[in-house]
Amino acid sequence: MSADDDLVTRGRAIFEGLRNAVVPTPPPPPTPDEEHEAPVSEAPVAAPPQETIPEQTPAPSQEEPTLSPEVVASVAEAAEELPVVQADAPRSADHFARPLPRVLAVANQKGGVGKTTTAVNLGAALAELGYRVLVVDLDPQGNATTGLGVNPRNLEASVYDVIMHDAPLEDCIVPTSLRNLFVVPATIDLAGAEIELVPAFSRELKLRRGLEQQGDDFAFTLIDCPPSLGLLTVNGLAAATEVIVPIQCEYYALEGLGQLLRNVNLVHGNLNPRLEVSAIILTMYDARTKLAEQVAGEVRAHFGDKVCRNIVPRTVRLSEAPSFGQPIIVFDPSSRGALAYRELAKEVSGGAP
Repeated sequence: MSADDDLVTRGRAIFEGLRNAVVPTPPPPPTPDEEHEAPVSEAPVAAPPQETIPEQTPAPSQEEPTLSPEVVASVAEAAEELPVVQADAPRSADHFARPLPRVLAVANQKGGVGKTTTAVNLGAALAELGYRVLVVDLDPQGNATTGLGVNPRNLEASVYDVIMHDAPLEDCIVPTSLRNLFVVPATIDLAGAEIELVPAFSRELKLRRGLEQQGDDFAFTLIDCPPSLGLLTVNGLAAATEVIVPIQCEYYALEGLGQLLRNVNLVHGNLNPRLEVSAIILTMYDARTKLAEQVAGEVRAHFGDKVCRNIVPRTVRLSEAPSFGQPIIVFDPSSRGALAYRELAKEVSGGAP
């Protein structure tokens, strides 16, 4: 057999193997002539280069966030400032209800925890239930004033005049767009009141005297305290009968809580024996995070039935409403924030009058 015949035979064998897609048919046994021929050496087929995959370091395991022992200890220390409460104690529908009229100070020296949002929207929800509600803006930033649609530049009198000049409170009350809801506005002048009050006689009781002149015209008076523990906050605590403490469901909101409650106890013992911490409200709750759930659980474990069952969620609509000068129940009545504050108003008041 010639070399050409040999190449034809091998080509047919390869073709048959490819066509049948099976194991190639073994080549025929060599003939005596082929045994004497030098074997044809085939060049080895180079293997395709393999892509080098860099060795990847395993990602660190993302464990669920846990509250540090220091934070837990600070919450426990703060809880010692309140009477012993039962976390799982049965509650009646009017657990947070008190005799009317009620004066509630919304206080927490931590900023950005929802004090103004709670004062404005809780007041609006109470007004919607049929109560006459007065919101006193005691924060120099005046956010409760603008959040209720009042322009501080067009005011003839404000809460500053009540505190510093003993102006009648009724001269400073401004109606809002919502029926039964009124506001005592604040202006930037209030920023200097902290210094001006220092030499004043009976400086801690200025706001209380102004509210006492008003009598029982309002079922609920909500005082939006500034984010500090200064004289303005002390005036708010001295004028109130109850304290509502909004707590943001994050780490920082828990720090300083003990100091706030100690100050409440100092005011209770020296200026206002009627004062009590009636409710703690969990705000800005983000159900997507484990952290918010743990903070809420820790607060409930230590403060028990002082914590309202209704939680205020973190929503964009709640943040947008103040820019339109409207409470959330007017801006977006069907939003989650509006529903939360409606339920919170029912829980705090015990229901409609």
